[in-house]
Amino acid sequence: MRARRLTTTIGIALPILIVGLVAWVRGSSISTAAARSAAAGAIDTRMSATSRADLDRTVKTMTARLTARPTDSTAAIALADALLRQTRVNGNAGLAMHAEFALKTVLDHDRDDYDARRMLAAVYLSQHRFRDAIGEAERCRAMRASDAWVYGVLGDAHIELGDYPEAFDAFDRMTALRPNAAAYARASYARELQGDLDGALRLMQMATDATSAQDAESLAWHHAQLGHLYLELGSLDAARREYEHTDFVFPGHPFALDGLARVEAARGHDTAALELVMKRLDSSPTPADAAFAGDLLAKVGRPDAAELQYRLAEAAWRVDAPEPSKLARFLAGHTRHLDEAVRLAEGAGRHDIFTDDALAWAYFQTGRVAEARAAIRRALRTGSRDKDIRAHAAAIEGRRE
Repeated sequence: MRARRLTTTIGIALPILIVGLVAWVRGSSISTAAARSAAAGAIDTRMSATSRADLDRTVKTMTARLTARPTDSTAAIALADALLRQTRVNGNAGLAMHAEFALKTVLDHDRDDYDARRMLAAVYLSQHRFRDAIGEAERCRAMRASDAWVYGVLGDAHIELGDYPEAFDAFDRMTALRPNAAAYARASYARELQGDLDGALRLMQMATDATSAQDAESLAWHHAQLGHLYLELGSLDAARREYEHTDFVFPGHPFALDGLARVEAARGHDTAALELVMKRLDSSPTPADAAFAGDLLAKVGRPDAAELQYRLAEAAWRVDAPEPSKLARFLAGHTRHLDEAVRLAEGAGRHDIFTDDALAWAYFQTGRVAEARAAIRRALRTGSRDKDIRAHAAAIEGRRE
């Protein structure tokens, strides 16, 4: 979908384009907390190389092995690893479902297969089934309490639910047991959530340095995280360098395009940013990028085209209600359906700082100032320097009742 097609009538474009967006509804995006947490080494590397071609080859080979022998645990785990990586770079949520099926087939045959069970926890993380991930990780911890990887999964899931003390404790335990790239990346995100961006950057650089050059997919992911942190710090040249390296390491990686678009937007180059984000929507669309495209279109004076993108984002986040907290934050941030934003945030079943921020901003815009203040204070509880949270807090705390 090129920029010239944005004037297409909504009634025609929406059914067509939503198909692509739905594929990303449970996928990860660099602009979300889930991506920066759950994707950080959530899976064990079972292959010597992870380029796009290597991933395709592994999927083909392991699928053939499982067709011949569905209970082949080694093949199911390697297949799941490759499929979860492909989910991150292709955005096809159905791949995680395929991984889940393969692993459950193995576990139906041998419920004590430890490696299959720990990989299943990673699959649940990729699907944003955080409580299921915790359940599987706890089973693994009961079987093998010295496995550092288990604490990474527990921390990932707890951090998305807003259980920060439990998450940070799990990450500390992981790092103590096995200080490696996966542990450093998680420690980096913990620092980011607590407002220590410089510390987060140092740890993410350690994670990047500790990642094998053969693991192209993970290496690209880490460089994209460095780009994100540099962007948050306002170091735009450094951010651009990291996003360009992301694309160099893993050509066509969607996080590279997303990051470069955000760098251009931060420089005030809205047209250039729009061109990049539309390329991403062509190849691997996400609801977050549709919303971002809408914001850029609004800034360049194309309100009708912006509304189309907003409706695409909104519709994608509504499908099977997969991301109520993200939909609530979008609605509140764009002053859309505020009563629904309140209902979604209140009923999201999680209390992370981003959901609390969405609730606070929706309360504030509907005149519920006292409740907004209570919610925004919860959103500030970790010390995050997130720009939206800080801006909302300033507006809410400055309002006289």
